Amino acid sequence: MTRHARSAPGAPPCTEAVILCELRDMSTQILPYLSLVIPAYNEARRLPNTLRELHDYCRRWARLSEVIIVVESSTDETLALAQAGTKTFPQLKVIGNRIHRGKGFAVRTGMLASAGELVFFTDADLSTPLYEIDRALAVFEAERDLQIIVGNRQHPNSQIIRHQSWMREGMGKTFNTLVRWLAGIEIRDTQCGFKGFRQAASRAIFERQRTDGFSFDVEVLLLAKALGFGVKEMPVHWSNSPDSKVRVVSDSLKMLRDVAVVRQMVRHTLEEQPYHRAQPAATR
Repeated sequence: MTRHARSAPGAPPCTEAVILCELRDMSTQILPYLSLVIPAYNEARRLPNTLRELHDYCRRWARLSEVIIVVESSTDETLALAQAGTKTFPQLKVIGNRIHRGKGFAVRTGMLASAGELVFFTDADLSTPLYEIDRALAVFEAERDLQIIVGNRQHPNSQIIRHQSWMREGMGKTFNTLVRWLAGIEIRDTQCGFKGFRQAASRAIFERQRTDGFSFDVEVLLLAKALGFGVKEMPVHWSNSPDSKVRVVSDSLKMLRDVAVVRQMVRHTLEEQPYHRAQPAATR
C-alpha cells in the first residue's frame, strides 16, 4: 500500500515523500527505542547485502527498533528493492523522495519521520559496521546528559579496515581542517556518515536544518552547538567503499563554498525559529 507521509512540525511537505510500506497508527503503537535512518541513491548493487545485514541485526536485537531507508529519486532499482524488503523485514520502512535533492534532504526526511528514543543515521554501504551502534548506545546509557555522538575516523582508537586512496585520504584531512576553520567548530571529522542523537535533539536540529547537499553535516553540528547540545566524538571502525558517491574535487569545492555561508544561515534560522529548551522529562 502506498501512503503519503504525515509531516512532523517543520518537516518537508508530505507531497515530497511517499511512505511505501504500511505504517501503523503511531498513537496505538509502542515507540521503538532505536531508529536507524539510511539515505540511498542509486544503491541497487549494494542494497540487497545491506538489507540482509540490517535484518540480521534487528533480529538479534532485544529492544524495539525501526530502520528507515530514504530513497532519493534514482535511475536504478533502488526503490523497488527497498520496497520488496518490507515484505520480510517487519522493522523496515521505506520513504521515496520524488526528486533528487541530495543526501542532506534524504537524511532530514528520515530523521523527522523517526520515532525512536535514540536516532542514528549511517551510510547505505554500512562503511561504519552496525556493531558500532551497540557501542554508541552504551555511551548514551552511561552519559545521560550527552545528546549527540559523532563518529570520528581520525580518532587515535579508530580502525580503518579499508583505506581510501592516499589522495582522497589526504584531501579529506585537509577538507576537515578547512571546515573547522571556516565553520568555527571543533569536531575533527565532520563528514563521517555515522551520527547518533537523542530524539529531542534530533527533532530540534532537523526541524531547523536546511542544507540539501553533502555539507549538511556541518550545518547539523553548528545547530547542535548553537542549541547547546552536548556532542561527543567516538572512535569507529570504518571501511572505504570504492563506490562512494562523493566526487573528491568538485564535491569538496562545493562543500567549502557551502560552509562559507552556513554559519550565517544558522544564525538566520535561529532568529526565525528560536529554541527554548524544555525541562528534562523522566527517562523511560
